[in-house]
Amino acid sequence: MTEQRPRPTVRRRRLSRELRALREAAGFTAEHVTRELEWSKGKLSRIENNDWRRPSVQDIKVLLDLYGIDDPEQRAALLQLTRDSRQRGWWAGYQDVFHNPSYTGFEQEASRLLTYEQSVIPGLLQTPAYAEALIRAGLVHDPNEVRRRLALRMERQRVLEHADPLHLWAVIDESALLRPFGSSQERKDQLQRLIDTEGLKHVNIQLLPVGAGLHPALSGSFVILEFPEDSSIVYMEMGLQELYLETPEEVNRQALVFRHLNAMALSPSDTVDRISTMLRNL
Repeated sequence: MTEQRPRPTVRRRRLSRELRALREAAGFTAEHVTRELEWSKGKLSRIENNDWRRPSVQDIKVLLDLYGIDDPEQRAALLQLTRDSRQRGWWAGYQDVFHNPSYTGFEQEASRLLTYEQSVIPGLLQTPAYAEALIRAGLVHDPNEVRRRLALRMERQRVLEHADPLHLWAVIDESALLRPFGSSQERKDQLQRLIDTEGLKHVNIQLLPVGAGLHPALSGSFVILEFPEDSSIVYMEMGLQELYLETPEEVNRQALVFRHLNAMALSPSDTVDRISTMLRNL
């Protein structure tokens, strides 16, 4: 097990939400704040929508002054949150191959991750051979980029090895395991990787058989990310487009879908038995 995990991405999200609430409580519009501070158009919007990387302590001080926040404890807490939000996660070193750095940050900082995968094996459970084949299948041909993307994928998996590991519950469509790739040995290794999760208390996998028929997630894969001190979010990826759902109604709806998938899928023990049979038949 490795060290405790930093959580700058979640803290930036919380800081954005706190600042928006303070502005609204003060009765100010975004346009008013922008004029008063002589900021460029869109700067406050980026701050309040968590579209920033390293919050400026000076900017936050100016906003707190404008909003009339003079309670020493409240100011100190918000400024500490700002400083914590400025930390860089290890994933910052992979900006050359990122198209979704925010998701990786959330994934690395979540306490629990619930995922339904319709077409592929979850990234956190992929072997290097499978991950490389998947990257190349995505029309990435440059050898250096393939190498960097593969290194990033493997580094992400270390979140399962921490002293406070991510708790992963994955429902995987059976078709993802039936889709061939690479050599026979590489396919066996990937199936064995899934079987080996049986001994991990913080990892559960369930196979959703093709024979289960129609289900409420036919529209595609999704991830529910839960955090120890923040509200949950739902993440969906459609090509190069990302969608985050954050309202309680949206998150509860997707959680209901996940519970239906749990009920329709094989139990974790039956899943291991099914995958073991697949392995023997290869």
